[in-house]
Amino acid sequence: MAQDEREKLMDLSLEEKIDHSKKIIREAIDKFGTEKMAVAWTGGKDSTTMVWLFRETCRELGVPMPRCMFIDEGYVFDEIWDIVNQLKKEWDLNVVIVKNTDVSDKAEKVGDMIRVADLNERNRQEIAKLEYEEEEFPFEPESFVGNHLMKTVAMNVFLEDNGITALSTAIRWDEQEARVEETFFSSRENPPHTRIQPILHFKERDIWNFIFKYNIPFCVLYKEGYRSLGAKGSTVKMADIPAWEQDLENTYERAGRGQSKEEIMGKLRDLGYM
Repeated sequence: MAQDEREKLMDLSLEEKIDHSKKIIREAIDKFGTEKMAVAWTGGKDSTTMVWLFRETCRELGVPMPRCMFIDEGYVFDEIWDIVNQLKKEWDLNVVIVKNTDVSDKAEKVGDMIRVADLNERNRQEIAKLEYEEEEFPFEPESFVGNHLMKTVAMNVFLEDNGITALSTAIRWDEQEARVEETFFSSRENPPHTRIQPILHFKERDIWNFIFKYNIPFCVLYKEGYRSLGAKGSTVKMADIPAWEQDLENTYERAGRGQSKEEIMGKLRDLGYM
């Protein structure tokens, strides 16, 4: 998509952005249906916004809500579990917890070393793709190896096992430079499916304006100063004031995330990461 077209969409009013997101969701449902579609939900502000938009659009169309895929990478904030469990009940969501237990069961805590030879064939093959030649690696969910195994591989196994043909994710153009060229519908291989990305045109400020306008529940960590939520051990808050009161327009949203991961986001996405 051309830069001028992206900028035009990002400059729309909040209501116009909501309408465009619903249009994308309706197109996706018309093309793929909801039975073989999944919505990736992290419990964060962006994906919760997307889940609300999906739920509302499905209500308007009179069709069932797709199942939500929650990836447990092995070090999830308790506060994330709280909001996921709360909204699962309040919004009557079908939430599937996805986890690469072949990896996580080999470690008692984050930082423990895992021997490659102890993993199943699928995980050993996935590590080989990374050209990782060490005999062991630390269980760190947001490291290069850890992120691939605990997030991407876990997600791909879920897609394969359930015959999912379309996966909706809550990435945004302004959030991470590796995502700026994304489109609302994007084909993927291994496994073959289509990514639906209905809130690409939302800015961080739009997300908070949306949340407060429609009274959407959100994780309490944002009130404590966190801007972007990743794994518990590699995410820090950006300030002692709520996220929405911070300088969203002139500071980097993901500065509180593990920066080693941010630096290799392009490589992770080439391997199938969101």
